[in-house]
Amino acid sequence: MTGRPEAGVRVFKDEEELSRAAAEFFREVAQESIIAHGRFAVALSGGFTPRRFYSLLGSPSYRDVLDWSRIHIFWADERCVPQDRPESNYKLVYDAFLSNVPLPAKNIHRIRGEEEPAYAALTYENELRSFIDGPGMVVFDLVILGTGEDGHTASLFPGSDALLERTRLAVPVFLDQPKINRVTLTLQVLNHAAQVLFLVSGRAKADIVRDILEGGETQRYPAGQVRPVSGEVAWFIDQQAAGKLRDCGCT
Repeated sequence: MTGRPEAGVRVFKDEEELSRAAAEFFREVAQESIIAHGRFAVALSGGFTPRRFYSLLGSPSYRDVLDWSRIHIFWADERCVPQDRPESNYKLVYDAFLSNVPLPAKNIHRIRGEEEPAYAALTYENELRSFIDGPGMVVFDLVILGTGEDGHTASLFPGSDALLERTRLAVPVFLDQPKINRVTLTLQVLNHAAQVLFLVSGRAKADIVRDILEGGETQRYPAGQVRPVSGEVAWFIDQQAAGKLRDCGCT
């Protein structure tokens, strides 16, 4: 390893510092994965926090140093809307990041949010199985996640039946109106990743960060249930999100 931190919790001054550290983390994991097995597979998330992180990845500092022909982009979840809608996680990533890098179109594996949720989930699962070329488990080199104030991550919500899924790679998530239905990777996929990186910012997340990282509430919240079986999980949080931690063990 070079400068990449070990798994754990790191607290940053603000969202800008967090985003820059996350971009460096992405670069190093990508380069290590390409050296180790010839490609880098990453699943990305939506939300407000990663916007700056994605724009950094699309900047010359990262665009010009990575071998994009060997990088494959997936999504941890997606809202069931057309890809050009503001709510689309694909649109967020494309506008800030993918539109600015020479990534081959065949290396972009989006969830087809414009389709009916069950069909979109099945289509995405087939895409994942085609990528791994077999019936086994997909192992992402890196998964980027966040958490909501309710402790959800990807589109795995507290109390959802999706948390109990043990055979599917992707499932539909049906939500009460006016919320938008979604498709999400299952917990078993997240927990087979080699690296998971949570990006969390803002004072509104302080309670949930404390409960998961120090309050022993890992089973209560989906974000706390992300514990890779043979990989590592790291939390990059800003000072506002860390505001209620007693002992973050950060560097």
